[in-house]
Amino acid sequence: MMDKQVIDKIAARLVSLVPPGLAEAQQDLRANFQDVLAQGLRRLDLVTREEFDVQSQVLARTRAKVDELERHVAELEAAIAARGT
Repeated sequence: MMDKQVIDKIAARLVSLVPPGLAEAQQDLRANFQDVLAQGLRRLDLVTREEFDVQSQVLARTRAKVDELERHVAELEAAIAARGT
């Protein structure tokens, strides 16, 4: 999830795009932008880089184990086939 500072920066940038005539509404707009951005990002169900890296490592270990098991099964099948002849 994006941290609050990033959301604040994006909201500030959006507020800076508001025409000068609406300066009195900038604080309200900034708060609304922050809320909308935070809600939208929560709905995306994002994970942190750390969580992603951990899951990538788990997946790599799982893939290695599956490859090892596939080799072992192939060896056992070959041994069974050799006995059958």
